[in-house]
Amino acid sequence: MTANPNPAPDIRKATMPIRRDIAFKLPAERATNWHGMGEQVTVFMNTLSLFFPHGERFFIDSIRHYRDAEQIDDPELQQAVRAFIGQEAMHGREHDEFNAMVDDAGLPVLELEAKVKTLLDFLQAHLPPSMQLSATCALEHWTAIMGGMLLDNPEVFDGSEPRFRDMWMWHAMEETEHKGVAFDVYRAVLGKGVKAETLRATGLVLATLLFWALVFNFHPKMMKALQQQQATQGKRKRRGLRQRVRGLVDLAQFTVGTKPGFLRALLPEYLSYFRPGFHPWDVDNRHHLEGVEALAERYAA
Repeated sequence: MTANPNPAPDIRKATMPIRRDIAFKLPAERATNWHGMGEQVTVFMNTLSLFFPHGERFFIDSIRHYRDAEQIDDPELQQAVRAFIGQEAMHGREHDEFNAMVDDAGLPVLELEAKVKTLLDFLQAHLPPSMQLSATCALEHWTAIMGGMLLDNPEVFDGSEPRFRDMWMWHAMEETEHKGVAFDVYRAVLGKGVKAETLRATGLVLATLLFWALVFNFHPKMMKALQQQQATQGKRKRRGLRQRVRGLVDLAQFTVGTKPGFLRALLPEYLSYFRPGFHPWDVDNRHHLEGVEALAERYAA
């Protein structure tokens, strides 16, 4: 990625989000082993997916609060917010279908999704709208930099089932396309003062700790359920120590290693969020949006 501390003033216009109605019609028989790096990485990605439907709705609600309160005066930002809501609704719909498919395959997706919903409902009931918007900006930062990593390293999907690969690439492209919207709303309604900057930084710290604690708690539960399901169906052969270690090594490579090792590689971009004057478009990766319309046409609903 190319960092630009002074993004062009028209960058928001150049990346105005567009709501696209897409249906991937994923093959159910590949739901638990669609990634080219095998079951461990597949289940890790499936674990990430279970956060999206309720998470996307939380994001929508946090921004809609300020839109409905008529605190967004900029017409272009109002347009971006409408498109942001439309895109996030599409993401939620596609991941709802994806998650139901994985649950049908025997993994406890709906059970774990219910835990996510309970947590988010609690946060919505008890956190002020400003903190909810801060959390939205923080998690949008995570989805943007993770999406950017996937788009920078498309080879991580080598050998993956094409429709699953395309769904994740589409999601990454649209997260890139609207990565500045929640942040621009935050700036418009809360400003750049010390209080606003402190709240913004606090939101990222808390959201990071909570989100990844849940991911690494849920992933072993998902793997255990898959192994039990395979054993029940007589599809799982006893694996040797070398095979089990190989699966764990692949997952480590994917998360903190070199293929692409996104948690390690994203650390500089993650930390840039704490810099005064930060903006998501400081990293100008608009070139990754060039293929989104082709995907939208291929999978038009």
